[in-house]
Amino acid sequence: MVNDARASPTGPTRWRSIDTERRPSAPADSLPRVRLIVARCEVRYTGRLTAVLPEALRLLMLKADGSFMVHADSGGFKPSNWMTAPTVIEEEPDRIVVRKRAGATEDRLEILISEVVSDTTHDMGEAAALEKDGVERDLQEALAAAPTHCGEGFRLVRREWPTDIGPVDLMCRDGEDEWIAVEIKRVATIDAVEQLTRYLDRIRLDPAMAGCRGVLAAQAIKPQARVLAEARGLGCVEVDLAVLRGEREPDLTLFVA
Repeated sequence: MVNDARASPTGPTRWRSIDTERRPSAPADSLPRVRLIVARCEVRYTGRLTAVLPEALRLLMLKADGSFMVHADSGGFKPSNWMTAPTVIEEEPDRIVVRKRAGATEDRLEILISEVVSDTTHDMGEAAALEKDGVERDLQEALAAAPTHCGEGFRLVRREWPTDIGPVDLMCRDGEDEWIAVEIKRVATIDAVEQLTRYLDRIRLDPAMAGCRGVLAAQAIKPQARVLAEARGLGCVEVDLAVLRGEREPDLTLFVA
């Protein structure tokens, strides 16, 4: 494999193994913020199915949280293949293997490299949290003041509960003193379900919170998101900001015996 050390400001590539499942917050000197590799390579995926991307020039992106993406010069913003964090990344001079546990099975990306055109790392620094739009911010404030709208007996423990991949909107406990993580959206999509799932994966690493449940609260929940959320054991609650603010009465529900 051709490795052009001049393309990297840090010198020749050092091939190593990074386990982001065990090391979610490794120091910056051992886990670069983001690494971009332009290489001619073949990509093989095995797991729930088997797929092969034939050899071509591709962009490989390794993020500090363990996410791994394979991009081609087509397809817009969506990667050709990817693996979400946490992962185990193993490197050799002509091969990168990305592994992710999926229950009793394992998903695996194997990148066979024939030539490296560029290999650079960049320290992204401390990223500012994404500021929520007005509706989401107002929803969070209203639900923090009245968490029972998210579930019977819920009481607020903390807003913006920190995890190593971002803050959960509300952390609550229920009448049985069990933990519940609440993610709030204006419109909840499949991406919101994935986000809440990632938060729960990190929270449950703490044995004291291993049973933490998740609730998705939104003004509107897309049907596909509801199906996926329920399949993953997540609760779904649609809330009305005007009702939360007391600006109008909730709609009456007619029960027929």
